[in-house]
Amino acid sequence: MNLQHPPGLRDYLLGITPADPPSPGRPQAGRWSVERTLLDRAAGTHGTFTGVVIFSPDGDGGLRFHEEGTVVWPSVNWPAGDGDTFTGPATRDYLLRPTDTPDAMDMLFHDGRPFHRMSFSPEASQDRHWCDPDTYRVTYVRHGENEFSYVWDVTGPRKDLLLESVLRRLPGTAAAADGLGSKP
Repeated sequence: MNLQHPPGLRDYLLGITPADPPSPGRPQAGRWSVERTLLDRAAGTHGTFTGVVIFSPDGDGGLRFHEEGTVVWPSVNWPAGDGDTFTGPATRDYLLRPTDTPDAMDMLFHDGRPFHRMSFSPEASQDRHWCDPDTYRVTYVRHGENEFSYVWDVTGPRKDLLLESVLRRLPGTAAAADGLGSKP
């Protein structure tokens, strides 16, 4: 008898399905395009981020999350404050760790500090993170097999932001373990 755990968040992010299970010698990585709108409600400024998110196994049952792309943001909020628009590269890295349920993973900063829980289940799709003195609230929504979104609502004395991200699975989701290769 072949017992398998129910598909969970990890498999979804990697693009593992019963029709395309991982095989020895073929590293699995989930590649997603990301489009993010950035709104600083206090300043009334809008920006964008476009790029790619790569989820890759970390060898310990979890995932590495790597995001890279281009941010466009009015420099009125930057030290120069010259009214021009900043356009440049941006990256971030997180770790995702399994939890006691397959439909959730704990997201950690790259140095291992706790960040929040990621889940699409109705009872766990919202979480928060306190970053003194501001509160970050996140909501995840799965829109189907190839798209999900999340919204960060950041409020406090220093920040008043709304960050909305939409991720869409890229064709050929199996990639090199380092996340930078493409499916042959």
